[in-house]
Amino acid sequence: MLNVHSYESMGTYDGPGLRLVVFLQGCPFKCLYCANPDTIPFEGGTPTEPDDILKMALNQKPFFGKKGGVTFSGGEPTAQAEALIPLVRKLHENGINVCIDTNGGIWNSHVEELFSLADLVLLDVKQFNPIRHKALTGHENTRTLATAAWLEEHGKPFWLRYVLVPGISDSEEDMLALCRHFGKDSTGRPRYQMIKRVEILPYHTLGINKYETLGWEYKLRDTPLNTKEQLDRAKKIFDEYFDCAVLN
Repeated sequence: MLNVHSYESMGTYDGPGLRLVVFLQGCPFKCLYCANPDTIPFEGGTPTEPDDILKMALNQKPFFGKKGGVTFSGGEPTAQAEALIPLVRKLHENGINVCIDTNGGIWNSHVEELFSLADLVLLDVKQFNPIRHKALTGHENTRTLATAAWLEEHGKPFWLRYVLVPGISDSEEDMLALCRHFGKDSTGRPRYQMIKRVEILPYHTLGINKYETLGWEYKLRDTPLNTKEQLDRAKKIFDEYFDCAVLN
Protein backbone atom coordinates (compact mmCIF):
# COMPACT_ATOMS: atom_id res chain seq x y z
CA MET A 1 0.00 0.00 0.00
CA LEU A 2 1.04 3.57 -0.66
CA ASN A 3 -0.04 6.45 1.55
CA VAL A 4 -1.30 9.10 -0.90
CA HIS A 5 -2.08 12.70 -0.09
CA SER A 6 -3.55 13.82 -3.43
CA TYR A 7 -3.28 13.80 -7.21
CA GLU A 8 -2.88 16.32 -10.00
CA SER A 9 -3.90 15.39 -13.52
CA MET A 10 -2.29 16.99 -16.54
CA GLY A 11 0.44 18.63 -14.46
CA THR A 12 3.00 20.67 -16.39
CA TYR A 13 5.46 21.73 -13.67
CA ASP A 14 6.75 18.40 -12.34
CA GLY A 15 8.75 16.92 -15.17
CA PRO A 16 8.53 16.93 -18.97
CA GLY A 17 5.23 16.92 -20.84
CA LEU A 18 1.80 16.38 -19.33
CA ARG A 19 1.93 14.28 -16.18
CA LEU A 20 -0.13 12.58 -13.54
CA VAL A 21 1.42 13.84 -10.31
CA VAL A 22 0.97 11.61 -7.26
CA PHE A 23 1.64 13.45 -4.00
CA LEU A 24 2.65 10.98 -1.32
CA GLN A 25 2.19 11.60 2.40
CA GLY A 26 5.10 12.21 4.76
CA CYS A 27 8.41 14.08 4.61
CA PRO A 28 11.36 14.26 7.03
CA PHE A 29 12.17 17.83 5.91
CA LYS A 30 10.19 20.72 7.35
CA CYS A 31 10.96 23.46 4.84
CA LEU A 32 9.87 26.85 6.10
CA TYR A 33 8.27 27.72 2.75
CA CYS A 34 6.68 24.32 2.03
CA ALA A 35 3.70 24.85 -0.27
CA ASN A 36 2.08 21.61 0.91
CA PRO A 37 2.68 21.51 4.69
CA ASP A 38 -0.21 19.07 5.06
CA THR A 39 1.96 16.48 3.29
CA ILE A 40 4.73 16.71 5.93
CA PRO A 41 3.20 14.56 8.73
CA PHE A 42 3.55 10.84 8.15
CA GLU A 43 0.15 10.40 9.74
CA GLY A 44 -2.76 11.01 7.41
CA GLY A 45 -3.14 10.46 3.71
CA THR A 46 -5.15 7.69 2.06
CA PRO A 47 -3.86 4.10 1.97
CA THR A 48 -3.96 3.22 -1.72
CA GLU A 49 -3.34 0.05 -3.67
CA PRO A 50 -0.57 0.59 -6.23
CA ASP A 51 -2.74 -1.02 -8.90
CA ASP A 52 -5.30 1.78 -8.41
CA ILE A 53 -2.61 4.30 -9.34
CA LEU A 54 -1.59 2.13 -12.29
CA LYS A 55 -5.19 2.12 -13.56
CA MET A 56 -5.36 5.91 -13.21
CA ALA A 57 -2.10 6.28 -15.14
CA LEU A 58 -3.30 3.94 -17.91
CA ASN A 59 -6.53 5.95 -18.25
CA GLN A 60 -4.52 9.14 -18.67
CA LYS A 61 -1.78 7.63 -20.84
CA PRO A 62 -3.33 8.85 -24.13
CA PHE A 63 -2.74 12.43 -22.95
CA PHE A 64 0.90 11.93 -21.94
CA GLY A 65 2.29 11.98 -25.46
CA LYS A 66 5.98 11.22 -26.03
CA LYS A 67 7.34 13.20 -23.07
CA GLY A 68 4.72 12.90 -20.32
CA GLY A 69 4.07 10.25 -17.69
CA VAL A 70 3.79 9.92 -13.94
CA THR A 71 5.65 11.94 -11.31
CA PHE A 72 5.79 10.86 -7.69
CA SER A 73 6.10 13.88 -5.45
CA GLY A 74 5.10 14.72 -1.92
CA GLY A 75 5.85 14.91 0.81
CA GLU A 76 8.93 12.88 0.06
CA PRO A 77 8.30 9.87 -2.21
CA THR A 78 11.53 8.09 -1.27
CA ALA A 79 10.08 7.62 2.22
CA GLN A 80 7.83 5.01 0.55
CA ALA A 81 10.46 3.69 -1.86
CA GLU A 82 9.95 0.01 -1.07
CA ALA A 83 6.25 0.17 -1.94
CA LEU A 84 6.90 2.34 -5.01
CA ILE A 85 9.37 -0.01 -6.70
CA PRO A 86 6.85 -2.64 -7.92
CA LEU A 87 4.54 0.14 -9.17
CA VAL A 88 7.33 1.82 -11.13
CA ARG A 89 8.15 -1.52 -12.73
CA LYS A 90 4.51 -1.97 -13.78
CA LEU A 91 4.34 1.55 -15.17
CA HIS A 92 7.44 0.83 -17.25
CA GLU A 93 5.93 -2.44 -18.46
CA ASN A 94 3.08 -0.33 -19.82
CA GLY A 95 5.38 2.18 -21.49
CA ILE A 96 4.85 4.99 -18.97
CA ASN A 97 7.67 7.38 -18.09
CA VAL A 98 8.35 7.88 -14.35
CA CYS A 99 9.86 10.86 -12.54
CA ILE A 100 10.74 11.07 -8.85
CA ASP A 101 10.57 14.54 -7.25
CA THR A 102 12.82 14.37 -4.19
CA ASN A 103 14.85 16.38 -1.70
CA GLY A 104 17.47 13.60 -1.80
CA GLY A 105 17.57 13.41 1.98
CA ILE A 106 16.77 9.70 2.45
CA TRP A 107 19.07 6.85 1.49
CA ASN A 108 18.77 3.08 1.79
CA SER A 109 18.80 0.11 -0.58
CA HIS A 110 15.18 0.71 -1.61
CA VAL A 111 15.85 4.35 -2.48
CA GLU A 112 18.88 3.30 -4.50
CA GLU A 113 16.79 0.80 -6.46
CA LEU A 114 14.03 3.38 -6.98
CA PHE A 115 16.47 5.91 -8.41
CA SER A 116 17.96 3.17 -10.61
CA LEU A 117 14.51 2.59 -12.10
CA ALA A 118 13.42 6.21 -12.50
CA ASP A 119 13.56 7.79 -15.95
CA LEU A 120 14.27 11.19 -14.43
CA VAL A 121 14.90 12.56 -10.95
CA LEU A 122 13.84 16.08 -9.98
CA LEU A 123 16.33 16.94 -7.24
CA ASP A 124 15.42 19.86 -4.98
CA VAL A 125 18.50 21.50 -3.49
CA LYS A 126 17.09 23.90 -0.92
CA GLN A 127 20.34 25.64 0.02
CA PHE A 128 23.99 24.91 -0.71
CA ASN A 129 25.31 26.18 2.62
CA PRO A 130 24.80 23.30 5.13
CA ILE A 131 24.11 25.57 8.11
CA ARG A 132 21.53 27.65 6.29
CA HIS A 133 20.09 24.47 4.76
CA LYS A 134 19.51 23.09 8.27
CA ALA A 135 17.90 26.34 9.41
CA LEU A 136 15.59 26.16 6.40
CA THR A 137 14.70 22.45 6.43
CA GLY A 138 15.72 21.01 9.80
CA HIS A 139 18.45 18.90 8.15
CA GLU A 140 21.89 19.48 6.68
CA ASN A 141 22.34 18.95 2.94
CA THR A 142 25.11 16.32 3.07
CA ARG A 143 22.80 13.52 1.96
CA THR A 144 21.21 15.61 -0.79
CA LEU A 145 24.61 16.42 -2.30
CA ALA A 146 25.64 12.76 -2.01
CA THR A 147 22.44 11.79 -3.85
CA ALA A 148 23.37 14.17 -6.68
CA ALA A 149 26.83 12.60 -6.83
CA TRP A 150 25.31 9.09 -6.98
CA LEU A 151 23.01 10.09 -9.85
CA GLU A 152 25.99 11.50 -11.75
CA GLU A 153 28.17 8.46 -11.12
CA HIS A 154 25.43 6.07 -12.23
CA GLY A 155 24.45 7.97 -15.35
CA LYS A 156 20.96 8.87 -14.13
CA PRO A 157 19.61 12.08 -15.67
CA PHE A 158 18.23 14.65 -13.27
CA TRP A 159 16.92 18.18 -13.04
CA LEU A 160 18.31 20.50 -10.39
CA ARG A 161 15.68 22.70 -8.72
CA TYR A 162 16.38 25.72 -6.55
CA VAL A 163 13.80 27.94 -4.85
CA LEU A 164 14.89 31.57 -4.66
CA VAL A 165 13.71 32.84 -1.26
CA PRO A 166 14.58 36.49 -0.52
CA GLY A 167 16.95 36.73 2.43
CA ILE A 168 17.30 32.93 2.71
CA SER A 169 18.57 31.41 -0.53
CA ASP A 170 19.10 34.38 -2.84
CA SER A 171 22.51 35.60 -1.70
CA GLU A 172 25.13 35.77 -4.44
CA GLU A 173 27.55 33.84 -2.21
CA ASP A 174 25.24 30.86 -1.85
CA MET A 175 24.15 30.79 -5.48
CA LEU A 176 27.75 30.96 -6.69
CA ALA A 177 28.75 28.15 -4.33
CA LEU A 178 26.01 25.94 -5.74
CA CYS A 179 26.83 26.86 -9.33
CA ARG A 180 30.56 26.23 -8.86
CA HIS A 181 29.84 22.83 -7.33
CA PHE A 182 27.44 21.62 -10.04
CA GLY A 183 28.15 23.81 -13.07
CA LYS A 184 30.93 24.31 -15.59
CA ASP A 185 34.57 24.21 -14.54
CA SER A 186 37.21 26.75 -15.63
CA THR A 187 37.50 25.06 -19.02
CA GLY A 188 33.76 25.28 -19.68
CA ARG A 189 33.18 21.56 -19.16
CA PRO A 190 30.10 20.61 -17.10
CA ARG A 191 31.07 19.00 -13.82
CA TYR A 192 27.74 17.16 -13.77
CA GLN A 193 26.98 15.66 -17.17
CA MET A 194 23.67 14.21 -15.94
CA ILE A 195 22.08 17.57 -15.08
CA LYS A 196 19.69 18.11 -17.99
CA ARG A 197 17.86 21.17 -16.67
CA VAL A 198 18.29 23.68 -13.86
CA GLU A 199 15.09 25.28 -12.63
CA ILE A 200 15.15 28.55 -10.69
CA LEU A 201 11.83 28.63 -8.87
CA PRO A 202 10.49 31.96 -7.55
CA TYR A 203 9.33 32.04 -3.95
CA HIS A 204 5.56 32.08 -3.46
CA THR A 205 3.09 31.94 -0.58
CA LEU A 206 0.35 29.84 -2.18
CA GLY A 207 0.35 27.40 0.75
CA ILE A 208 0.09 29.97 3.53
CA ASN A 209 -3.60 29.28 4.22
CA LYS A 210 -2.80 25.63 4.85
CA TYR A 211 -0.59 26.63 7.78
CA GLU A 212 -3.51 28.46 9.35
CA THR A 213 -5.74 25.43 8.84
CA LEU A 214 -3.13 23.20 10.50
CA GLY A 215 -2.67 25.68 13.36
CA TRP A 216 1.01 26.11 12.43
CA GLU A 217 2.93 29.36 12.35
CA TYR A 218 4.11 30.43 8.89
CA LYS A 219 7.54 31.73 9.84
CA LEU A 220 8.19 33.47 6.53
CA ARG A 221 5.09 35.64 6.69
CA ASP A 222 7.18 38.82 6.44
CA THR A 223 9.32 37.52 3.56
CA PRO A 224 8.57 39.49 0.38
CA LEU A 225 8.09 37.94 -3.04
CA ASN A 226 10.97 38.14 -5.51
CA THR A 227 11.44 41.32 -7.46
CA LYS A 228 12.14 41.17 -11.18
CA GLU A 229 15.65 42.42 -10.45
CA GLN A 230 16.30 39.55 -8.00
CA LEU A 231 15.10 36.97 -10.51
CA ASP A 232 17.10 38.47 -13.36
CA ARG A 233 20.24 38.57 -11.19
CA ALA A 234 19.83 34.90 -10.23
CA LYS A 235 19.25 33.86 -13.83
CA LYS A 236 22.39 35.73 -14.90
CA ILE A 237 24.49 33.93 -12.25
CA PHE A 238 23.15 30.49 -13.18
CA ASP A 239 23.60 31.17 -16.90
CA GLU A 240 27.33 31.63 -16.33
CA TYR A 241 27.63 28.01 -15.18
CA PHE A 242 24.80 26.16 -16.92
CA ASP A 243 23.49 26.05 -20.49
CA CYS A 244 20.18 24.61 -19.31
CA ALA A 245 19.05 27.08 -16.61
CA VAL A 246 15.44 28.27 -16.80
CA LEU A 247 13.43 30.66 -14.69
CA ASN A 248 10.04 29.08 -13.99
